[in-house]
Amino acid sequence: MSAVDTSTDRQDDTAIGAIPAAILVTGANGQLGTELQRLTWPAGVRVVAIDVADLDLTDTAAIEARVAAGHDGQPFAAVINGAAYTAVDKAESDLVTAWAVNAMAPAAFGQACAQAGIPLVQVSTDYVFAGDKAGAWEVDDAVAPLGVYGASKLGGELAVRTSGARHAIVRTAWVVSAHGNNFVKTMLRVAATNPSLRVVDDQRGSPTSAADLARALQTIALRLIADAHAPTGTFHFSNAGEITWAGFAREIFRQSAARGGASAEVAGITTAEYPTPAKRPANSLLSHHAISAAYGIAPRPWQDALGDILNDLIGDVK
Repeated sequence: MSAVDTSTDRQDDTAIGAIPAAILVTGANGQLGTELQRLTWPAGVRVVAIDVADLDLTDTAAIEARVAAGHDGQPFAAVINGAAYTAVDKAESDLVTAWAVNAMAPAAFGQACAQAGIPLVQVSTDYVFAGDKAGAWEVDDAVAPLGVYGASKLGGELAVRTSGARHAIVRTAWVVSAHGNNFVKTMLRVAATNPSLRVVDDQRGSPTSAADLARALQTIALRLIADAHAPTGTFHFSNAGEITWAGFAREIFRQSAARGGASAEVAGITTAEYPTPAKRPANSLLSHHAISAAYGIAPRPWQDALGDILNDLIGDVK
């Protein structure tokens, strides 16, 4: 199977055909939900994107009713659950809400999808791992979350796996885009008024473009709809390459300066020098072996994906 080109938002539907289908997407106003709505979908496919104003994710009965209701009198063809409680530090003191959104909601989606006979694509996180491995995390490595956020997301994974629904759980990390709140936008905002910044330099991972993640989820969802024997299980997606947060900041400013945007000097610090309520994984690198083997998805370098984000935020290189 040829690799999916994540450098464009055009989706080749020649192998899928025109599928008359509606796909329910949660987290419509988030980074991922925004990008899923911006994609070009095959003819006949409609994305029904909803957010907290449309569906209370702490209400499991409402979730099951929404999936069962379908769209325009027709059942949904699939659900992509991209919504989550992502306030990692706040989750440490708000564990009931975090578990409701990150674990019980996926449980409800899984049960509803199983009853409807449709696939569920569930987005998860690198935080299910302890971060103490030297190399990239494989999908079957032992999980050991360090805090409430990771534990609640792991709870959601377990709920989906035991729901009986055909599913794909896609773990990701360090998601950034031109939308919402994320590391890229924070760095540019702070650099506008500060000539130098201190950024953690002993946590490493691969930044993930929300747009590239959306394209990967699109590929998976469409295969699951079109092929009852499409691969299921757990997969990892991030952009290719390895960097620390400080290194990421330096590249953001290098590319920003080339576009006439904000820049700052970056001094690397240790995690201990920047204490937070929730402990972060020291290693968030995710292996792409499973998603490449199952779906032919080959993520592009994170530097290229960052360039597209900065083009949206600042403009092309001058």
